Amino acid sequence: MEQAAGWPAVGGSYPQKNAEILSSQYGINLFLAGLLLTFAWAVHAVGISKSHLLSYLITLMLIQLLWMLWYLCRSCTQRRLIRDKDTHAGARWLKCGITLFAVITLILDSFKIGYYIDFSNCLSPTEGIFPVTHAVHTILQVYFLWCHAKDVIQSFKTLERFGVIHSVFTNLLLWTNGVLTESKHQLNEHKERLITLGFGNITIVLDDHAPQCNCTTTTLCSIFSQGIYYLYPFNIEYHILASTMLYVLWKNIGRKVEHHQQNKTPFKFHGITVGMIFGLIVLTSTIAIVVVYLIQIGGSKIKSELALTMFYLHAIFVLALMCTAGIVALLIYRLEDRSLDNSKNPARKLDAELLVGTAAGSWLLSWGSILAIICAQGHPKYTWYNLPYSVLVIIEKYIQNLFIIESIHREQEKVNDDIKTLRIVTISRGSTLSLSPLYKEIYNGRAARDSGDVPCLFTGSICERENDGAGVAKEETSQDNSLVMHSASDFSFYSKNSVTNNKRRILKNIAAFLFLCNLSLWIPPAFGCRPEYDNGLEEIVFGFEPWIIVVNLAMPFSIFYRMHSAASLFEVNCKT
Repeated sequence: MEQAAGWPAVGGSYPQKNAEILSSQYGINLFLAGLLLTFAWAVHAVGISKSHLLSYLITLMLIQLLWMLWYLCRSCTQRRLIRDKDTHAGARWLKCGITLFAVITLILDSFKIGYYIDFSNCLSPTEGIFPVTHAVHTILQVYFLWCHAKDVIQSFKTLERFGVIHSVFTNLLLWTNGVLTESKHQLNEHKERLITLGFGNITIVLDDHAPQCNCTTTTLCSIFSQGIYYLYPFNIEYHILASTMLYVLWKNIGRKVEHHQQNKTPFKFHGITVGMIFGLIVLTSTIAIVVVYLIQIGGSKIKSELALTMFYLHAIFVLALMCTAGIVALLIYRLEDRSLDNSKNPARKLDAELLVGTAAGSWLLSWGSILAIICAQGHPKYTWYNLPYSVLVIIEKYIQNLFIIESIHREQEKVNDDIKTLRIVTISRGSTLSLSPLYKEIYNGRAARDSGDVPCLFTGSICERENDGAGVAKEETSQDNSLVMHSASDFSFYSKNSVTNNKRRILKNIAAFLFLCNLSLWIPPAFGCRPEYDNGLEEIVFGFEPWIIVVNLAMPFSIFYRMHSAASLFEVNCKT
């Protein structure tokens, strides 16, 4: 009756579009409730404690665990069924990356368990239950993503939409909780450094959530409490990566997949030596800069100013190199005539949106710094280096986003089937029919070196060379003329192919260099080297609290941008 009236009978009583809307609204409300709890705990709201927040997160993780177990059990019972797969989702290198972050997250959970044991007299039981639940959640989720990140779900679609979107926003809330905890720790250290830099007019009130009792083992407590904050950056990246992979899984539910073979694009070190060398130099120097910065900052006013100057000069040099590399890559693309792949691809679309969306975080900080430099009445010498640094951050992200988005949308170069299947057949003296090397290899001189015979080129027929007859002179003459004609056209093809290979080699080196540079620029803010905090000029212009709110909101996106860019550039290197 419903079908006769024009109602679509898809997946149950509700159309699938309605199911998508309902599940997305469920996830958003789930996230907003958790976000409000997190904010209430952060500002010490009356009647809200950390145990309330952790209880909410534990409940969400347990629900996700039940859903994943149900999905895995159902998958095992239907193992023989052929399922659609999204070949673009859940790349192996992405799974390896999330596994690495998950292992470090498990170490973080073990530190939290040890911390709870040492302070068990005055901590809520939820602070001991949370890391245990989180560890189990991490192990099962990584296994789930390894096995099912590529799935295109076609059964129980309405139920699965709610399960997957629940998992997405659970990971986003865990990411938010990690970001807030790590930011509060960084903020306390920042307030102490401001006194050293001489900004005495800023009110310094430490936001302390430390336990109100003594530790049973002082040495272990110190190791656990300090180690936790050095491991948080990896935990933060783990949850944001998990949420993006699960979001792609959610978008793929009920999707009709085009069945075509995707070319495998393995990563190879061959041909990217120059980019790797320069990238490793940048990475090594960045680590050295971060170590010196963290040692010097807050030691004295002179040491702090020298640390900031050193950081700005190094960052300006690296960003200038990255801008140059990105411009060269874009110029090479302008010289090529290759079409873009505009087919529907949720993973690729999400990558592009995340690049532009998360770049807005650092753009906000950069424009704030530029405005502060323009409007400030007094300018310490080291603050002037912040101007070119902020300008280059804006330009570099703009160029890099263009390069990455165009790279992931470009169609891969296809090898001509005639060239790919062409084989040169020769009949050498006293031997049977044999296949010679590939067509391309002959013009590299390999065939000529390996065999003393001149190969015969042909299209569809076998050219034989007779050795015992006087009447072969005319045939050899005609074959030689044909060989000369083929050689001329093939030399033109080889020259064009050589130019293309040189362009590809340059692009691969640029992608490798930018990959290592983005990893390098991820390290400083992730591990506490944040001049946006320590500069002090912005806080005088905008006020301490407003600027700190801006930094705390924008910094997590800026940090994620670098890691996401590195992952995208790794993919670009594989595809090029």
